[in-house]
Amino acid sequence: MQKRKLGNSDLYLTTVGFGTWGMSGTGWRGSWGPQDDNDSINAIIRAYELGVNWIDTAPVYGLGHSEEIVGKAIKQLPERPIIATKLALRWDDQGNITRCLKKESVREEAENSLKRLGIDVIDLYQIHWPIDDNIDEVLEGWATMAELIKEGKVRYIGVSNFNVELLEKISKIHPVTSLQPQYSMIKREVEKELLPYCGKNNIGVVCYSPMAKGLLTGAFSKERVEKLSDEDHRKRTPDFQDPLLSNTLEMVEKLRPIAERNGRTLSQLAIAWVLRRPEVTAAIVGVRRPSQIEETAPAGDWNLSDEDIADIQIILEEYERKSAAPPAKSVL
Repeated sequence: MQKRKLGNSDLYLTTVGFGTWGMSGTGWRGSWGPQDDNDSINAIIRAYELGVNWIDTAPVYGLGHSEEIVGKAIKQLPERPIIATKLALRWDDQGNITRCLKKESVREEAENSLKRLGIDVIDLYQIHWPIDDNIDEVLEGWATMAELIKEGKVRYIGVSNFNVELLEKISKIHPVTSLQPQYSMIKREVEKELLPYCGKNNIGVVCYSPMAKGLLTGAFSKERVEKLSDEDHRKRTPDFQDPLLSNTLEMVEKLRPIAERNGRTLSQLAIAWVLRRPEVTAAIVGVRRPSQIEETAPAGDWNLSDEDIADIQIILEEYERKSAAPPAKSVL
């Protein structure tokens, strides 16, 4: 699989990365529904066999559970993959999630993640969400993360869900290695400012939800959405409700012939589309079973033709006129 250099780091990431949000299990508000831990571990092992060289996780996924599963899985691999995890979302005994980037919290989170993952150093440590009304705390957290690099507990630091203004402010304290934004055919806001800014400033981009949480895979219908577990957070999001749901499903069917003429799946088309941008280092692909990564991994080596890109653009412009999709918001 292709590899691309991540921003100012010496990390070369496969263009498809392994996302672990979906394997977080139930009992927390960002759940994707019930999940078999053996499926999760076997999926990570299968991804390694297919050449995927990095895993993205976060402590809040399953309130520590996803990191623990990653830790168990990588012990079974011949070589440790690159590990990216996050911080800033803390939870209490009742599962209430709040944002915190105080110095003591950053250090505590780092130690907890290292322990759950069973590793000595975090390759890429990312602020999961900014604290919108407290820039001073964001700067405090970022400075503490830079200290963790000097102490050998973290190799590189990045952020997720930040805007250009915040990127400029934190970069004065320490260089930003990467940005993790939501980016897909139905979430294109980052194309306006963020992607050009990252390209100009040598900030790697690892985008999440390139398949729009499954909507762009061709596997969804209104009936399937209705059958999602009541614990599945997707049921509560506008993208999985009308009118956006109907518009997206209609768009996906128009994309299907483009995938088919290339002998590819719709999932692969969605991933290859975000990878067409030169600013994008890699796409984080959510996985819950080995069969899913077997389908999606080949997208990492598919370079869309100019004809494919042009045809997709026509379909997306029609979708955007109909949908006026709202900006992405945190569900955590």
